[in-house]
Amino acid sequence: MVQARDRVRDLRRLLEDANHRYYVLDDPTLSDAEYDQLLRELEALETEHPELADADSPTQRVGLAPAGGFAEVTHAIPMLSLGNAFSDEEVVDFVRRIEERLERTSPSFSVEPKLDGLAISLRYEQGRFVQGATRGDGATGEDVTANLRTIKAIPLRLRGKDWPKTLEVRGEVYMPLAEFNRYNQRALKEGGKVLANPRNGAAGSLRQLDPRITAQRPLAFYAYAVGAVDGGELANTHSETLRRLRDWGFPVSAESDVVAGADGVLGYYRRMGEKREGLPFDIDGVVYKLDDYAGQREMGFVSRAPRWAIAHKFPAQEQTTVLEAIEIQIGRTGAATPVARLRPVQVAGVVVTNATLHNADQIARLDVRVGDTVIVRRAGDVIPEIARVVPERRPAGTVPWTMPLTCPVCGAEIVREEGEAAWRCSGELSCPAQRKEAIRHFASRRAMDIEGLGDRYIEDLSDLGYLESVADLYKLTLDDLLEMKRRVDERDGTTPETVKAGKVASKWAENLIEAIDRSRRTTLERFLFALGIEHVGESTAKALAAWFGDLELIRYLPWPLFKRVPDVGGEVARAIGHFLDQPGNQDAISALLARGVVIADTHPPSPKLRESLDLATLLTDTEIPKITRTRAEQLAKSFADAAQIVAASEAALAQSGLPPETLSALLAWRAEAAHAVLLQRSGEALARLLAITPMTASAEGPLAGKTVVLTGGLASMSRDQAGDRLEALGAKVSGSVSKKTSFVVAGEAAGSKLDKARELGVEVWDEAALIDFLNRHAPE
Repeated sequence: MVQARDRVRDLRRLLEDANHRYYVLDDPTLSDAEYDQLLRELEALETEHPELADADSPTQRVGLAPAGGFAEVTHAIPMLSLGNAFSDEEVVDFVRRIEERLERTSPSFSVEPKLDGLAISLRYEQGRFVQGATRGDGATGEDVTANLRTIKAIPLRLRGKDWPKTLEVRGEVYMPLAEFNRYNQRALKEGGKVLANPRNGAAGSLRQLDPRITAQRPLAFYAYAVGAVDGGELANTHSETLRRLRDWGFPVSAESDVVAGADGVLGYYRRMGEKREGLPFDIDGVVYKLDDYAGQREMGFVSRAPRWAIAHKFPAQEQTTVLEAIEIQIGRTGAATPVARLRPVQVAGVVVTNATLHNADQIARLDVRVGDTVIVRRAGDVIPEIARVVPERRPAGTVPWTMPLTCPVCGAEIVREEGEAAWRCSGELSCPAQRKEAIRHFASRRAMDIEGLGDRYIEDLSDLGYLESVADLYKLTLDDLLEMKRRVDERDGTTPETVKAGKVASKWAENLIEAIDRSRRTTLERFLFALGIEHVGESTAKALAAWFGDLELIRYLPWPLFKRVPDVGGEVARAIGHFLDQPGNQDAISALLARGVVIADTHPPSPKLRESLDLATLLTDTEIPKITRTRAEQLAKSFADAAQIVAASEAALAQSGLPPETLSALLAWRAEAAHAVLLQRSGEALARLLAITPMTASAEGPLAGKTVVLTGGLASMSRDQAGDRLEALGAKVSGSVSKKTSFVVAGEAAGSKLDKARELGVEVWDEAALIDFLNRHAPE
């Protein structure tokens, strides 16, 4: 028990110190993983020894029971608002009035950024946090203690010993910009609700009735003043108070400073204006406070604002304008992003005409329509975005926006994956917007492996019109490359003196032409991977090549047949189908073949396909609503092929024994022409596959059924080449060692995989053993 108590005390001290160093000193000493490990250890000890529980333990920041509502809190000292200044002249007048009243020249001001968050008051008694409240109307606020306890930047116990018995600390809860953006990106990806802006995010998070929700929000805190103080003395100046608050464990903005007179405060305003876009948080201005408290008391208050302080506001970061159109932009990877075209408006000193709408789900959540009056926000480096709609100013006759069916650049189908927020243009090879990315991927080492064709050459060849598709790579000539280089040098003003003298280096161009020529002869798996089909990586391309064996077969298969390949599910199969359904992509494949690309390893489909080439499996794979495997087998017993199901009457389908709701779902699905065509084509492809798929496999290789792992470097060949040769002999090449591994090939500097093999007793080959085996089993 003594050991547990001591360890709990040490863990709490370590975690509290880690929070202080992270949030106050900006000098973290623990990684996130180390912090989490210590927190889990503390949680375990507190669970095992409930008598050691403490309300101020770091483990108690999260997981409190939901509150029933917010109680009212009366502030001992009102939380007054500041007067605003929007021009230098107003600030000069503010300073002049202080100088005249106090009969001082260039008084000192404590200056700090004005965070765009939510003002709160924290009450500490005997150094312990006991209550937190919002500003409310200044006189009364809401008790949000449970929610504030979840914010790690707020100390639950004060540090040091010289703090007052009762202390109220005023400050701002805010959401750091990086965390705000990460939160929204995650919400968009998961289909959740995005936050309109960091300020709304902070305010909304603190007003959650369930503190566990607040705990999930990335909130932070800065202290900027004190309220009621009892049982202790204040410093003589505001800047000294901020220093003491920092010593007691409160985060205080590092941007706080002390300056003198009007020139000092205006100089600070300009400096913060220049730094504004690079700050990790939103600010909407700066605050000037007369530094010495004696002067503050003499200046007093007017109405509900102090005469000794003022907020100097920056130009607004939100403005109202009209949404004139919504257009689709296609990115380098095919992502279709809606962009708002706006009536020009100045936001934060910049004229804004466009704003991001993120995706179709965000448009639906905002219910933003062409013609709407909208609030546009621009903060820091963030692209302008529409924060919200002003519904009461919506014109009559507006209609909800829907995603267009085709790409505005190439006309290919725009598709959305199930469960995803993003839409994509499926014309990967044929879409000009995706051209450079498609060529880069096509030429990459694991695809067509065109050595020497780097990003710069792809950019220049595309920009200057030499490459309009991947197939154009195979019509490039030496003269084209040399001409391109000359034009680029002239464009960039970098023509070498040797070229000016008539000496043109051509070796690089000759090497590139040779590399392009070498790539013409390739394997089916490399070619399929090179096409850049969404979700088709190297392993999927390898599986497609192994199971179907022929590009001319694959390129015309309807998507349900691709699900016959192990590990290819509906999402991947549909992505392949969408790609191959686009005429532009088919034209690109035809052009590649016409320009000399040869698939060197074409073979018949795998005999294993025959096991699942039946009508019931096809019907299940086509994902017809309510057609389960059982219902598909009922249909397969009543109809010979898919064509009969397409042509069957309702009565004939009913005779197969389908329940009424299943029959209705099938009829509704079949009524769409595209579905009927898909089922018809799939049935025809099924028959064709049955006709050409061998009944039995050819002789298996000597490594059939073996799993091999390669580790370390080989002198005689690359690991990829070794893997290809082992697979050609029937092996499965794996990336990790397990009890199922048949043997490990260990080259130079083999690491943990070799250690694992020895630990498990797996057979290990060196490079000499591998070469000997490959030579003995080389094809004649």
